[in-house]
Amino acid sequence: MRIVSWNVNGLRSAHKKGFLDWLVAEKADVVGVQEVRARAEQLPEEVRAPKGWRTTHFVAAERPGYSGVGLFARKGLDDVETVLGVKEMDAEGRLQVARIGLLTVVNCYFPNGNGKERDNSRIPFKLAFYKRLFARLEKGLRDGERILVMGDFNTAHQEIDLARPKDNRETSGFRPEEREELDRWIRAGWVDTFRHFEKGSGHYSWWSQRFGVRERNVGWRLDYVLASPGAMPYVKRAAIHCHILGSDHCPVSVDLDPKVRR
Repeated sequence: MRIVSWNVNGLRSAHKKGFLDWLVAEKADVVGVQEVRARAEQLPEEVRAPKGWRTTHFVAAERPGYSGVGLFARKGLDDVETVLGVKEMDAEGRLQVARIGLLTVVNCYFPNGNGKERDNSRIPFKLAFYKRLFARLEKGLRDGERILVMGDFNTAHQEIDLARPKDNRETSGFRPEEREELDRWIRAGWVDTFRHFEKGSGHYSWWSQRFGVRERNVGWRLDYVLASPGAMPYVKRAAIHCHILGSDHCPVSVDLDPKVRR
């Protein structure tokens, strides 16, 4: 069972760059996308309901052309929740908590800490969002439920997770308070699935769109799949698909024993 997460940086734009061809070739069971930037009715029919996918589900921000998340599932979803219970957070369309049998898949587009002037002014909102979601999932974590949290976390956790850590210590995404919040998740028991299998450097999932940056692999690892202790025994592999183009992010994935649903 393969589950994939991808910040598509605008799903209509990604569609023009071959998103559906990728969706067919990937052979995933569940795909979560972030930064959809469109309401469901604004998406082309072939994207909103692609052949071979039993269920699609989209959540849009109140602000047009901003944020948004979506799920594609081959065998359907038993239930999807989309709110954290905080008006300012829920208005941004950042969350889907989907149940697939005994597995819960959280598809999330975590806020960026940059304000309109790239001044780190949104970091408090970002951290509040992290904490609210952590609290929402804490009981399930403690009770041994099988949970995956995937998406664009907008944080590089450790120095190994970005190409130029010394140059970005004051940049949102690598500020100490952001990294500490991700540390808190790991200490609580969440497992960074990619780092469970791969300890080496040079693995990134986002690159600036400035000319030549991606070719030189000057990137950040901002996209994760975290597994609860209850889910981790079923995780067999984790990967970053850096060869996939169409966005400034690339997809990340986990392969699981299909028994995780039962």
